[in-house]
Parts: sequence; C-alpha cells; structure tokens
Amino acid sequence: TNLRVTGAGEAGDNGAEPGDLYVIVHVEDHPIFERDGNDVYIKVPIAFTTASLGGSIEVPTLKKEKASLKIPPGTQTGTVFRMKGKGIHSLHGYGTGSQLVEIEVKIPKKLTKKQKDLLKDFDKTLNNKGFLKGLFK
Repeated sequence: TNLRVTGAGEAGDNGAEPGDLYVIVHVEDHPIFERDGNDVYIKVPIAFTTASLGGSIEVPTLKKEKASLKIPPGTQTGTVFRMKGKGIHSLHGYGTGSQLVEIEVKIPKKLTKKQKDLLKDFDKTLNNKGFLKGLFK
C-alpha cells in the first residue's frame, strides 16, 4: 500500500512549497489469520468425535484471548462459522468485522485395536451398503 502525505516532503527550491511524502507500507502475513477487509479467517482442526457428536472448542482470536465456539453434531470439514465482532475494527470508526472459523476435521492415522473394533461396530449400524452403488449407477 502506498500513502501520500501532502506537503510533508522536502522543501521546494527557491522557497517553493514542500513536496509530498510517499510512504510504502508492507504488511506481513499473520502466522494463523488471513485478512479480507475487516474480517479475519482461521482454519481450526477438530477431532472427528467432536465433529460427529458436537461440543465446544476454544478458538484463538486477534486479541490473544480464546473464544468458545459451539460445534453442532455432524459438522463437516469446510464448514465455516462466523464470530461477529471478533474481526478488525473499521478505520472509519463504524463497526468491527467478523472472525470466520473454517473447520478441518482431523481423522486419526493410527487407531488401537479397541478403537478399530468400536468403529467397525459403529459402521455395521449404518445403512451405507447402497451408497456407492447408487452413486455410480
């Protein structure tokens, strides 16, 4: 971003008005937040059990505090929740943006035998046998 400050540059020749000062501003990326206007985005990983059953998670905010976010049962990867008023305050003094939280459901890579058995039992209760068949008619 370039800023022009009128009349704040060097003095002009032979008593002329001072020139303009141009300031070039580079803003570094934040390590966890992305900005879009007054809104900020963050991706938050959650356990697949929390996504399935629902619950509450703690989400970091710009003010270095954590906010509680309620996760409804059945939440999928890519679901975005809006936390109003947790974004960036408007430069014009009217309002504050939102913090948008994108959910990333984490699936464990390693399971114990007991966990595998429980998931197999759970899978038997689902009626998924015709899912792929109906998908690829």
